[in-house]
Amino acid sequence: MINKNMLMVTRNLSKDKQFTNNDVKPLVVMFPWLLARKKHVFKYYDIYLSRGYDVLSVSITPWQFFWPITGTQVVASDLVDYLYNCSRQTFFVHGFSVGAYLWGECLVKLNSDLAKYSMMMSKIKGQIWDSAADITETSKGLPQAMFPRNAFLKSTMEKYVDYHLRTFYDTATQHYLRASQLFHTTPVRAPSLVFVSKNDPIGSVIANIKAKESWDSMGMKVYWKCWEKSRHVSHLMLHRDEYLAALHSFLDSVENELQQNIVKKVSSLGV
Repeated sequence: MINKNMLMVTRNLSKDKQFTNNDVKPLVVMFPWLLARKKHVFKYYDIYLSRGYDVLSVSITPWQFFWPITGTQVVASDLVDYLYNCSRQTFFVHGFSVGAYLWGECLVKLNSDLAKYSMMMSKIKGQIWDSAADITETSKGLPQAMFPRNAFLKSTMEKYVDYHLRTFYDTATQHYLRASQLFHTTPVRAPSLVFVSKNDPIGSVIANIKAKESWDSMGMKVYWKCWEKSRHVSHLMLHRDEYLAALHSFLDSVENELQQNIVKKVSSLGV
């Protein structure tokens, strides 16, 4: 554990690949959904560990979400500082639900000094977004995450979230909006894979299409996997074969492109 919000998960042996040292091993920065259970998140860790990657899991609490200046932005700053000083050469980002907001806060910091962080951002080779939730879905997503089986508390929390967004604009809402803006106009132009379903009210297909259209307009490669029916952050469980096929195909394509670029670079040097 790096700190209370950041956990490094690694495995020395890989079933499929061997990397000679930790600097070479790709690092997946994973943003789990709010209040995610370890046994559920570990299923995603295993996918990457089996490929020989390491995983850096970064999470926030509901309190940190509600009060971003002293909460989420501190976590985002710690993460950016860690990645900036990290010797890894390849990063991937994999976010779920409100994890998209946490990454948005990271992008706010990166965007504040593009010259400083350009080298770090160039190491990000791929992004995976699963059920990404925008600010427009906050009042639905947060109560569902906190009280999935209690209708009364869920309804009460929905009313509070709406109140919170209206009342605390300066200390909360404006920061959510800025993070959302940076998520859509990201300075990180690495290819993205989006998992979404048409019946998900939290990570809505409409909000995800808006993000995709924005990324398309910037020339980013965007791979899209949309189901007619699924469940928020449960696509792997409900559509395992399709999910894994799309994810591994995406990762393989990124790895192949990286390998081709290395070959071209070596050839240009006459080695």
